[in-house]
Amino acid sequence: MSQLSDTFTINTPQTPAAASALVAHASQNSYFMSGATRTYEARRLTLLKLRAALRKHEPLLLEALQKDLRKHPHESYMTEIGFIYDELHHVIQGLKSWMKPRKVSTPLSLQPGSSMIIPEALGRVLVIAPWNYPLQLAINPVIGALAAGNVVTLKPSELTPHVSAALALMVRESFEPALFHIVEGGVDVSECLLAEKWDHIFFTGSTAVGKIVAVAAAKQLAPVTLELGGKSPCIVTKSANIELAARRIVFGKVLNAGQTCVAPDYLLVEKGAEQDLIKAMRREIELRYGSNPLENPDMPRIVSDRHFQRLTKLMDPKYIVAGGRTDASQLLIEPTLFLNFPIDHPLMQEELFGPLLPILTYDKIEDAIRLITERDHPLALYIFSEDKDEQESVIRGTRFGGGAINDTIMHLANANLPFGGVGASGHGNYHGVSSFECFVHHKSVLKTSTFIDLPFRYAPWTPLKNKLIRLFLR
Repeated sequence: MSQLSDTFTINTPQTPAAASALVAHASQNSYFMSGATRTYEARRLTLLKLRAALRKHEPLLLEALQKDLRKHPHESYMTEIGFIYDELHHVIQGLKSWMKPRKVSTPLSLQPGSSMIIPEALGRVLVIAPWNYPLQLAINPVIGALAAGNVVTLKPSELTPHVSAALALMVRESFEPALFHIVEGGVDVSECLLAEKWDHIFFTGSTAVGKIVAVAAAKQLAPVTLELGGKSPCIVTKSANIELAARRIVFGKVLNAGQTCVAPDYLLVEKGAEQDLIKAMRREIELRYGSNPLENPDMPRIVSDRHFQRLTKLMDPKYIVAGGRTDASQLLIEPTLFLNFPIDHPLMQEELFGPLLPILTYDKIEDAIRLITERDHPLALYIFSEDKDEQESVIRGTRFGGGAINDTIMHLANANLPFGGVGASGHGNYHGVSSFECFVHHKSVLKTSTFIDLPFRYAPWTPLKNKLIRLFLR
């Protein structure tokens, strides 16, 4: 920042990327104010163009995901590209009805008159994307913002450089920067962008960085959506189908090497069921990934050496009951289970974001609920149980962003379900119609008659006017 006066400051970009971001930021304001994004036809065409761009660049994007995260193309399509296609289809199908002004009732005291709610685009939207699902978590918020009639600047993660470069190529080939701009770079670029004025900021990432984004948004009074994380619990009761629970827990935990914000972060298993569950999970891991998962080409890697070192420091051998092998040269960690560790162990102090799964036991379902509610509200919660009373107790007795009964992660696959956190796990939500709602302002309009003007609303006040007011407002 360079000082302009005692009252105003200006942003001095430190890199060409930051400088280009500021130029695009100014052009986006003019483009939005021109009304070019206002009509249904314009928005639908933009979404169709985005879908065509994704199809054209799909091989490049799959290759980039393989290079950055060692994701198998099947996993990449299922959790990234296919997920985006499904969201695009859902939004394109619903957009026309979502855009329509909605008439609402008008009270007798305002008759003759009519009232309506008009969904209106906010303006300039900044999307800051994370590295763990660097394609899906970048493009899905953009879909909602464009559908709502906004102009968008996207900042992808620098920790997945191949995906960032592929996205930049796709966006620059397909869109005018005044409508949809992408800015590559590191922390300096993010700081420069956050210093600008936005009409909405959408951030996905860690709670620590989310707090920084929230402060930056507060300085300009910009609305902000924070998609954060936390320690998402998974409860397994004695009534659960243990084999199915093991299969779906392993799926949710090993997907993307556990680098998923809604992955099961720790298990709460009813006493007496833990050994059967551990055995079933061992079998499931070997079935899906072989006797040595580190040699399986389908095993995704940890994103960086820093995150690899963070995870391996948590791997206390005396508590490991399955797994435990690592390969620093490839940044690989096999799925690893932990048991009989103290409740204050570092495994339980932070979101793990890796293929490590600590297992705690409990006596009664109330004990499991108490342990969850004593912590920050998680982004996700899962329970495996065949007992409806147990299911109801957990769902009603805890606060969390979203979750599933007898499954993990798959609630994200339903575009009709809003996705987002609560408390420390974030605020605001998106997916499907919620993505549209996230990026609009609901403008309220009352239209009244010019032929009738009820006198009791005007001074001077009289007993008769008081009676009439009380007649209407009671």
